Amino acid sequence: MLIIVTGIHREAVLFPQDAGELVVSGKDNSGLGQKVEMAIAHGGTAVISVGICGGLAPELSIGTVVIPTEIIWKDDHWPTDPRWGDAMAMRIPNATRGTIAGTAEILISPDVKSAYQRATGAIAVDMESYIAARVAAAHEVPFAALRVISDGAMHSLPPVVRDAIGDDGKVRCGTVLRSLATAPAQLPGLLRIARNSDKALTSLLRCLDLLGGSFACPYL
Repeated sequence: MLIIVTGIHREAVLFPQDAGELVVSGKDNSGLGQKVEMAIAHGGTAVISVGICGGLAPELSIGTVVIPTEIIWKDDHWPTDPRWGDAMAMRIPNATRGTIAGTAEILISPDVKSAYQRATGAIAVDMESYIAARVAAAHEVPFAALRVISDGAMHSLPPVVRDAIGDDGKVRCGTVLRSLATAPAQLPGLLRIARNSDKALTSLLRCLDLLGGSFACPYL
C-alpha cells in the first residue's frame, strides 16, 4: 500500500481516492511523523511526499516540478529511492532533480531563503518531506518525493501565511480576514500567492495524470 504525505487540503483533493493512504500534515507538522508511523503499521509499503514547495534556487520558476534525489534536515540526509525517482522522471521529462531541504516554518523573505540555500545547497524547501523521509528510512521502506514550486526564491510572503492553514490543512479564512483588517498591505502578496498556488497545483495535477495513481512506484 502506498502512503501519500502532503501538507494542505488543496493538495490532498487532487489525489485519486484509491491511490493509497493519505496523510495530511496541516499547520503543525509535529505530529506528522506519528501519522506516517501509523500508516506504515497499517500496511504501508512505500512512502511518497507530494505537494507544493518553496523555491530556493533563483532559476526555478513557479510550476517547476522537482523530483528530489535527496532530502536534508540539519545534519541528516536521506537519499530518495533512485529507481522510483528515475521512473517518475522518465514520465515527467521536464522535471528538475536536486536536493530538497526541510524546514519547521515557512520561509517568508528572499534574504532568509537565500541564506537557507547557501547553508544547505538545496534547490527547494518544504515542511513535510524530511519527516516522511526520516520515518520511511527508519522502517526501511522505499521513499520518493514529488514537489512543485509555488513561491520563488525572490518572492516575499506576507506574515499571515504562517497562520493561514489550520490543523486540518484547510485555509483558516477568519484568521486571514482578521489579519488583513489589521494589516491590509498584505493583500497584494496574498493575491500573488493565490495565483502562484493555482499555477503550481495545475502543474501538479498534470504530473498526476502522467504518473497514474501509483505515482510510477515500481514496488507496488
